[in-house]
Amino acid sequence: MVWGDVMAARWFAIGAWLGALGVALGAFGAHGLKARVSADRVAIWDTGARYHVLHALCLLATGWAAERWPGAFTNGAGWLFLTGIVVFSGSLYALALTGVRALGAITPIGGLCFIAGWICLALAAMRDR
Repeated sequence: MVWGDVMAARWFAIGAWLGALGVALGAFGAHGLKARVSADRVAIWDTGARYHVLHALCLLATGWAAERWPGAFTNGAGWLFLTGIVVFSGSLYALALTGVRALGAITPIGGLCFIAGWICLALAAMRDR
């Protein structure tokens, strides 16, 4: 197995696991959190879960891209999407659970990771030309 194939399988597996976790956390927010926190905080949780699942799918795409366009840009996209899920969605989950507004200050860092991940995927595809 060559490096691109190894990374493709890893990013795909990470994306699949994070997708399952995102769906579970989304279900928890929809069913288990409503009785415990305000509607505003449930909405915050929902935003975190939505971006979590969306970028788990991006990791599946990164797995596909790693096989087609192996290299630093594709691998960088995977790390940026993973970091974005942890920072963006994680900070929103923590904010929804605790109500500590200061946690929202780091959320944009995760958003920047998502944007950079998309740019890396574009650059990986463009380098192939």
